Amino acid sequence: MVAVKLWGSLRAFADGQEVVQVEARNFRELLDRLGETWPGLKPQIARGVSVAVDGLVYREAWFTPIKPDSEVVLMPYMQGG
Repeated sequence: MVAVKLWGSLRAFADGQEVVQVEARNFRELLDRLGETWPGLKPQIARGVSVAVDGLVYREAWFTPIKPDSEVVLMPYMQGG
């Protein structure tokens, strides 16, 4: 299991939880499991999210490995401008 910290507004789509647990081995599995377990997150994930794994931020690195002890943070995708 991976502990995922939900950033800001994403918590509202997971019953207000700050940290959720999912079974995932990579970035793609993480997003799939989050959407399956908390359907309210699915549209947010489709809109775009970033995931920080052990301090590195990824947007679409689907097969980036995630270890059970990795620090994982899910954030809404932010665009610069």
